[in-house]
Amino acid sequence: MTGKNFAATGQLLGTVVAVQANFYRVQLDEEDGEQGSRGAEEKLDLNASLLLCTRRTRLKKIGQQVMVGDRVVVEEPDWAGGRGAIAEVLPRQSELDRPAIANVNQILLVFAVADPPLEPYQLSRFLIKAESTDLDVLLCLNKSDLISPPEQQQVSDRLLGWGYQPIFISVKDGINTEQAARYLSNKITVIAGPSGVGKSSLINTLIDSAKLRVGEVSGKLARGRHTTRHIELFELPKGGLLADTPGFNQPDMDCIPEELIHYFPEARKRLAVASCRFSDCLHRDEPECAVRGDWERYEHYLEFLDAAIAHQTQMHEQADPESTMKLKSKSKGKGQSQYEPKLESKKYRRISRKTQLQDLQELYRDEE
Repeated sequence: MTGKNFAATGQLLGTVVAVQANFYRVQLDEEDGEQGSRGAEEKLDLNASLLLCTRRTRLKKIGQQVMVGDRVVVEEPDWAGGRGAIAEVLPRQSELDRPAIANVNQILLVFAVADPPLEPYQLSRFLIKAESTDLDVLLCLNKSDLISPPEQQQVSDRLLGWGYQPIFISVKDGINTEQAARYLSNKITVIAGPSGVGKSSLINTLIDSAKLRVGEVSGKLARGRHTTRHIELFELPKGGLLADTPGFNQPDMDCIPEELIHYFPEARKRLAVASCRFSDCLHRDEPECAVRGDWERYEHYLEFLDAAIAHQTQMHEQADPESTMKLKSKSKGKGQSQYEPKLESKKYRRISRKTQLQDLQELYRDEE
């Protein structure tokens, strides 16, 4: 159904901007009848009409999940109470599972060049995770006021070799924040990055109404404290929506090992002009490999490849009930685990008292 059809039946269109427990905060389109016939980018220009909605039982029965970013149809609006009900979820243009958000156009990665210091390995890990979503990736480096222009140029040249043109910003001094905002106009953007780099401060600068909590950097670990608790979409002054997501320090390498190489722009450049001898080449020890060589992040690739293979192996082990290995925690609360051989089913299990009593009763019957 098109937007015009929705308007003709008196239904309302909106975007889910937050999910809390079993309730969904929906921001309604400004002019439902006209908005329905406009392009997707124009639909992002929303007004302040917010309704706290529930999900229809029918959607629950068919297993229809409602995510932040979803375009939805709202029925039975209670304007006085600010309530409504989500009756339908429109088809998604894109979907992320971590964080769970729909219809995203791009990912904004925010890192700091100092305090905490820029860690190439950690940055590379975030970039690979972002590339795996097939969305556009925008890289902002905050706290640029803490390093000299020659140091900025050195960092820029290095990242250009990786295939990225970073934007150096300073939220504190207001350097290039307007330039970054132009890239977010009329798009749904997910902002991500490690804690303490200034994500919440950047959102507060771009959106006055956000008022997010800002955490300080831990002096002991040189890492930020996590301040974001849930996913929420904020409307940008010049159109578009920005999603603040709970931070994570080490994104999982849950991609398919054979696809990992394509998440490195510098490797894609090599594969565009040459090909490996084997179609399933993992670019480690295989002969006539077009990728293996002296490019900076090749060592990162090898480490991420090991992690991706380990993750794939773990998934296969969990899916295979006949597996001879099991995953066991080494120490409580520390998150460490390892694989151990499984014992034969019931071979080493202690016999229950009930079974022992039944065996005795059968023995008495046999003697009688």
